Amino acid sequence: MVQKSKGPPIAAPEPPKRRGRPRAYEPDVALGKALDLFRTQGFAATSLDDLSEATGMNRPSLYGAFGDKRELYIKSYQRYREQARASMVEIFRADLPLRERLERIFASALAIYLSGETGPRGCFTVVTAASEAVGDPEIRAMVLDGLSELDKAFANCFRRAKEKGELADSADPVVLAQLASATIHTIAIRSRARVPRKELDAIVKGAIDVMVGVKG
Repeated sequence: MVQKSKGPPIAAPEPPKRRGRPRAYEPDVALGKALDLFRTQGFAATSLDDLSEATGMNRPSLYGAFGDKRELYIKSYQRYREQARASMVEIFRADLPLRERLERIFASALAIYLSGETGPRGCFTVVTAASEAVGDPEIRAMVLDGLSELDKAFANCFRRAKEKGELADSADPVVLAQLASATIHTIAIRSRARVPRKELDAIVKGAIDVMVGVKG
């Protein structure tokens, strides 16, 4: 009687691998999504569910990556300031005639304020952070620091222009800087209100004419 040879042993099926919930976004990308949402809706009107939907991260993941809603808001504001600073720093530092420098600074600001998939969002500082600054000392300090930083950057521009003879001896760089900053804030608010670009450009041109026209 011929004995049938036995085939190779059948391996037992491997247990299914446990799969955790995949991270939809890297934290850096998720922070960008949160920033977009806060810029559009503000702090109070943005819920954790809104943030979870926008970032693709559930609440525990959000807490683990960023802390609570307030911490995520502050991190978003910090990111906004970094991005705004990066978009303008080279213009402030460049060796340009005063009028051209101001034109480029305001054009860069408008590019930020008019951006947004659902419409212009204005400036994070002016539109949303300034409101939260009323009751939150940390956010208030950040807002004041941002305003002071802009004033100083403009003052340096006007001081250099005065040294080069582009402004009258009587011109005050600090006062002109405050006027330039006020113009930035004005176009930020009007951008948010969807004032037509043509009107925003007219405001910018008029303000520059006043500031540069100080020389007499």
